Amino acid sequence: MKKNYLILCVLLCVSFISKAQNKINTITDAGAWCWFSDPRAIYLHGDRSGVLTGWVKSDGSIEAALINPKTGDWQSQILYPQLEKDDHDNPAFVELPDQNYMAFYAKHVKQHLYYQHASTADSSLFDDPITYDPIDPKVLARYPRGGVTYTNPYVLSKEDNRIYCMGRWTGFKPNIMWSDDLGQSFTKSKVFIAEEGFEPSNRPYVKYYSDGKSRIHIIFTDGHPRNESLNSVYYAYYEAGAFWKADGSKICNIDQIPFAPEQATVVYQATTDSGRAWVYDIVADKKGRPTILYARYPSEEEHLYYYAQYDGKQWHDSFICNSGQWFPQTVDGQTEKEPHYSAGMVLHPRDPNTVYLSRSVAGVFEIEKWTTQNQGKDWSSTAMTSGSSKDNVRPYIPRNMQRKDQPMLLWMENDHYVHYTNYKSAIKYVTIP
Repeated sequence: MKKNYLILCVLLCVSFISKAQNKINTITDAGAWCWFSDPRAIYLHGDRSGVLTGWVKSDGSIEAALINPKTGDWQSQILYPQLEKDDHDNPAFVELPDQNYMAFYAKHVKQHLYYQHASTADSSLFDDPITYDPIDPKVLARYPRGGVTYTNPYVLSKEDNRIYCMGRWTGFKPNIMWSDDLGQSFTKSKVFIAEEGFEPSNRPYVKYYSDGKSRIHIIFTDGHPRNESLNSVYYAYYEAGAFWKADGSKICNIDQIPFAPEQATVVYQATTDSGRAWVYDIVADKKGRPTILYARYPSEEEHLYYYAQYDGKQWHDSFICNSGQWFPQTVDGQTEKEPHYSAGMVLHPRDPNTVYLSRSVAGVFEIEKWTTQNQGKDWSSTAMTSGSSKDNVRPYIPRNMQRKDQPMLLWMENDHYVHYTNYKSAIKYVTIP
C-alpha cells in the first residue's frame, strides 16, 4: 500500500512538472519578428538576469522585455516609438563581458541602424537609441547603397571582447562592422560575401551562431529563393581574422573580403528537381561542429524541412518533414507575395539533436518538438501546441544559455499575418527541458 502511495505521488509530481513546463504564457498580444535579425532573445546573467527579447509592435514601435523564467514576471520598454511597422525591424541582443547588454535594430532597407546600451537607471532596461550609418561613403562608388536591413551582434572574448555586428547593408550584401570599445563606437561596414560582378538584385540571406569566444558560424544562400532559379546553401566560419571552410581550409583574410559563395563549403547544391532553399538556423557543439536547418522548395506549395550535421569530415543531410505551404494568409483573389515564408524551425542550443518546428496540422500551423539520435536518419515528435485556432510560427530558443538557465521556447501566434507589414501577432513562450 505504501509503495503504491509513493508511486502515485511520483506520478502526480511528474504530471505537475509537465503541466508547469507546458504552460503557455503571453508576453505581448501585439508583436512580431522575422528570422534574419538575431539573436532575438538572449539570457542575461548580471544584476538584471533572465531572458531579454524584443519585437515590432502593431504600431511599428520597437519593444524589448526582460522575462524571469522562474516567476513569469517581466519588465518591458519601448526602445523606439513607431519606428516602422515591418517585422524585419525586430531588435537583436548581445550580453557584454561586464554583464551589461546592448540592442541593435534597423528599418527595412533604410539608411541607419540603431543601437542602445543597458540603462543605469533601475526603472528602465535601455538608454536612449544611438543612430548610426554603417555604410562607408567611400565604397558607394563601387557598391550601391542598398539600405540597412537586419542586425546580428556577437562578442568574441578571445579578440579582446570585440563586438561584431553583421547585416544586409551595402549593396544588399552581407556586411560586417565591429567595435573595440564595448560598443561606444563602431567601424564602417565591409561587404564580406558577394558574387562576381556585385549584382544588386543578388541578396545572400545569412544565419549566424557564435560560441562567444573565437568563432562565428555562418550559413547562407545565393540569394532570395524568389529571385534565384537555383538557391543553394553554403557554410563558412569567421575566426582569428579570417574566413574558413568547414574542413578548416582558409577562404580569405578579413582584409581580403568579399569572398564568393562558391568559395565556401557547399552544404546543399540546389537543382530544379530538389528545389531552391532558404536557411533557418545554425548551432555548433563544443568541438565547433555545426548543425543547420534549412528548407527546400521543390514547389511553392511544398516546404520541406531539412537537417544537416557536420561530423568533422562530412555533412549528413536528412529530411525532417513536409511543413505544408507558406504561412502568410493570402488575400482571396491575389497572388501570394511571400510564397517561401516557411513557418520556421529552431535548434536547441544545448542539444543539436532536438528541433522545434512549425508545420501545418489540420490546416493550422502548430509547434512540435522533433528529436533524432542518429544524425537525422530517424525522427520522433511530440506536440507543443495542438488544436489551435491560430497559427503558431517562427519558434526561437534564446541564445547565450548557461547550464543554470531554464530553457525557454518562444514563438509568434498570429491573429492575422498577410504580409511583413500587415500583421497582428502575439509573442508566446513556454519553459522546456
